[in-house]
Parts: sequence; C-alpha cells; structure tokens
Amino acid sequence: MKKLILGATALALMTAPLAEAGPRGRQDGLTDYARVVSVEPITRQIENRTPHESCWTERVRVERERAPRDESTTGTIVGAIVGGALGNAVGHRKENKRIGTAVGAILGASVGHDLSRDRTPGGTDVYYRNERRCSTTYTVDYTTETVGYWVTYKYRGETFTTRMDHDPGDRIRVRVTVEPI
Repeated sequence: MKKLILGATALALMTAPLAEAGPRGRQDGLTDYARVVSVEPITRQIENRTPHESCWTERVRVERERAPRDESTTGTIVGAIVGGALGNAVGHRKENKRIGTAVGAILGASVGHDLSRDRTPGGTDVYYRNERRCSTTYTVDYTTETVGYWVTYKYRGETFTTRMDHDPGDRIRVRVTVEPI
C-alpha cells in the first residue's frame, strides 16, 4: 500500500505544473508590441465667427400729419347772415320773405362752413433729424483640430487598423489571446 500512496503522490506532483499552465481565470490575455506602419490624423474644421459693429449717423426725413386747427364758427355765422339777407331781398311778399330768409340762412351757413373748413390747413409737416444706425458684420476664420488618429500596424505578418486618441509612435502595445483550436 505504501507503494500505491507514493505512486499517487508522485503522479500528483508531476501533473501539478501542467494544471497551473492554463489561464487560471485571467481574461485580459497576454500583451506584446506590434510595429506601426502608418498614422493618419483625424481632423475636424472649426468655424470661428468674430462680430464687428460699425455705426454711423444718418440724416432721415420725418413726416408728421399736422393737426387741423380749431375750426372757427365765424364762416358759418357770416354765411347765415348773408344768405338770410339775400333770401329776404329776393322774396316779394311777407311770407315769401320769411321763407327766403330761412332758406338763404341755411344755404349761407353751409357755404360759409365749407369755405372756412377748406381754409384751415391740416397737411403734413416735414423735418429732418439725425439717427444713429449700426450694422454688424462677421469675420470668419477656420481652424483645424485633431480629434484622433487612424493607426495601421502589423503583428505577426497581418495588418490591422484601429482608432486611437493619441499618436502611438513606432510601436503599439497589443493584447494577445490564446485559445485552443
């Protein structure tokens, strides 16, 4: 039985290093370096707008409606008196004179009112004033910003391309995974 226990122990000691040679739960694999073949920057163009304001004084024409003057009742009164006098003079009998006076007064008042209204100017006042005017223009400049790099590299005879946020230089660190076939 001693021989059996010694044989089992020897077998266990010989196979122990083989069991530890596996990945033992390591997920990231091994790392190595690959030769960089080319690096191309990835750029974007940025627009910069700078405002410039220019101002000047401009003489402008201003029109304003003139308010009509207060209308006088003088034209209406004078027209009524003249019309009434004429109507009275035209009539031959007493009753015709009354009717002529009334009709003449009404017509005279209307004519007098119209004449006094036409002579009251409303119209438009025109004057000039200085006004400040401004205009904004923009100067546009473009700048180029590098936002990343396309890196082409070779590892064990095969060519790969990846995007990176920095220029890796002559070599790039790569992760190597080993799995059974």
